[in-house]
Amino acid sequence: MQQVDDEYIIGYRDIVHVSVYGEGSMAVSGGIQAEAAANVTGNAASGGDFLRGRGSGIEVRIDGRISVRHIGDVSVVGMTLTQLADYLKQLYSTIYDNPSLTVTLVQSNSRQYTVMGQVLNPGLYHLDFSLNIVRAVARAGGFTEWANSDITVIRQKSTESTGKKTKDIKGETFKFDYDDFLDGQDLQKNIIIKSGDVIVVH
Repeated sequence: MQQVDDEYIIGYRDIVHVSVYGEGSMAVSGGIQAEAAANVTGNAASGGDFLRGRGSGIEVRIDGRISVRHIGDVSVVGMTLTQLADYLKQLYSTIYDNPSLTVTLVQSNSRQYTVMGQVLNPGLYHLDFSLNIVRAVARAGGFTEWANSDITVIRQKSTESTGKKTKDIKGETFKFDYDDFLDGQDLQKNIIIKSGDVIVVH
């Protein structure tokens, strides 16, 4: 059964699009201009895809805020997209009569994972979509000729917020044997990767 991700929580350097029906984009000065599509996916051959282009929208700055027309700076880090839309609707209600407001995620830059060890392209990767250990290794170019079948996933301690509740997630280490996977054994160990995970290929 496919794991369902929780609602997306906005982080630093994420790019969001905010629009009010009938008024268009609320980005200041048109927001970030789109660059070449090739830059968006990054260059895995250079080691990860940390450097990539920006989509059109509003970037969450290092101070956790975005700038929107008529309102100014708004703190957004830690909010879900729905929470941000509700909050901005309240703010824009002082300017527009019952505004219909939409907030969408243009590009996720805050969710990342690391692949190290015996892969062709070790490095830092953006977690743009749901993927498991096997897919993460494939995205990093696959095994080198010196790799064995053992893979370790290190999941560091984190804090997870869902609505008004916050809980601490303690660090864990997961072991995965690729040869066993090919033999159809322990398929459940091919876990879904989470932001902050470190994948070590031995």
